[in-house]
Amino acid sequence: MPRTIKLYKPYDVLCQFTDPGGRATLADYMPVAGVYAAGRLDRDSEGLLILTDDGPLSHRLTNPRFAHPRTYLVQVERVPSPEALEALRQGVVLSDGLTRPAGVELLSEPPPLPDRPVPIRFRKNVPTAWIKLTLREGRNRQVRRMTAAAGFPTLRLVRWSVGPITLEGLTPGGWLDLTSEEQQALGTFPTPEPEPEPEQS
Repeated sequence: MPRTIKLYKPYDVLCQFTDPGGRATLADYMPVAGVYAAGRLDRDSEGLLILTDDGPLSHRLTNPRFAHPRTYLVQVERVPSPEALEALRQGVVLSDGLTRPAGVELLSEPPPLPDRPVPIRFRKNVPTAWIKLTLREGRNRQVRRMTAAAGFPTLRLVRWSVGPITLEGLTPGGWLDLTSEEQQALGTFPTPEPEPEPEQS
């Protein structure tokens, strides 16, 4: 039976199992052989990572057609205005084009996350805020690029969920096997987007 695991990737850990430079990798936290990350998180990002030995599921999670919602808790420099939040919702122009519409919410309180081992950059006269950002695409360093484009650089980034699977019940470095119900939900949600129609000549 295929095995799928959710892992809370800590800060400053590479999203791979080996590193010639001796930096921390997933192998330092994941004792299960034969599973591989379905998707990535940058070294300086934290949060939910799905690992599986199920090839079709891995393909589904990484294929842009399926547009799985991924929710991030993001601490940004300064407090975004309603206009900036709306710009993020509608899409911002990056070097690789306009982003898709996103779910964006300004949080009234910091989320109950564990402290990061390396504290964020602190500037006495510059406030920070937390936003919840839900994307349905996965460009390189997209969250950081989006908030920077809106004028609010990312200070800390934690992926909270992928589709119906969340970090609930995990602490940094911890992992759990998905239940059969969770694995089925992850493998059937959402329906793929239609293939684009071929252009008529």
